[in-house]
Amino acid sequence: MTAEIVPDTEHRGLVAALPQPWRDYAQLARFDRPIGWWLLFWPCAWGLLLAGGEARWDLLLWFLLGSIAMRGAGCVYNDIVDADIDRQVTRTASRPIAAGRVSKRAAWAWLIGLCLIGLVVLLQLRWEAQLVALGSLALVAVYPFMKRITGFPQAWLGLVFTWGVPVGWIAVSDWNLGAMAALYAGAVLWCVGYDTIYACQDREDDALVGIGSSALTLGRHVQAGVAAFYAGALALWALAFWLLRPDWLALLALLPAALHLGWQILTLEDGNADNALARFRANRTTGLLVALACWVVGNA
Repeated sequence: MTAEIVPDTEHRGLVAALPQPWRDYAQLARFDRPIGWWLLFWPCAWGLLLAGGEARWDLLLWFLLGSIAMRGAGCVYNDIVDADIDRQVTRTASRPIAAGRVSKRAAWAWLIGLCLIGLVVLLQLRWEAQLVALGSLALVAVYPFMKRITGFPQAWLGLVFTWGVPVGWIAVSDWNLGAMAALYAGAVLWCVGYDTIYACQDREDDALVGIGSSALTLGRHVQAGVAAFYAGALALWALAFWLLRPDWLALLALLPAALHLGWQILTLEDGNADNALARFRANRTTGLLVALACWVVGNA
């Protein structure tokens, strides 16, 4: 099968300009779709900023590099495990391993290389944060199999993809862990919400292949389900802010993010793949708005 620029590629010109082997490895690590590393990075920034680490710009940059590398490593691992399923899904059939352009042995080598970059980032953290970061490995390893055994694999993804909250928090502080826990729980619900939107693109294929997704489980109630997840996320973020700074004015910092999430819900068109992809990608802005709120409250 020849290489294709997949529909949700964001940097088509850049990816298309790469020589074919390089393009395959770039697509395997999803370097052509930066939304994934932003969604992995923002929870790290939230934990760091709300814990009072606003002066640690060095750590923010390390977290960004780590998010790019480890999101890439996670995608490579996922594609190795899911190669047989990917061949049966229209949107993923052209992925490098599923299409046979990259062997699993070469993919494992690429995965190890990306993990070595992640190791460099890990060594920049204090030992407590290193232990917390390593605690995510078991969650990451199990995630690709969850779609085979549950109708809500997005819940497990939420645990994995927002683990940066405790890592970022513990990197600079070990106090008020209740606020950290509330921030993390809210991030998990946020992730379940936006990945439910993303799963709307594959609902028919997932049903045919026989794998689970929250979009399938919710059926006609996707919009209401996403609204519930987002509402829960906002409530838990508000709790985190209150535990850190019990002042009603502090909660106003979440208003821009709340309005943005409300816009996603009200304009979501169930059954429109392009609309779902755009609303999913809009969470890059949500992440920034929550980061600014964490910076305001954590720095007050």
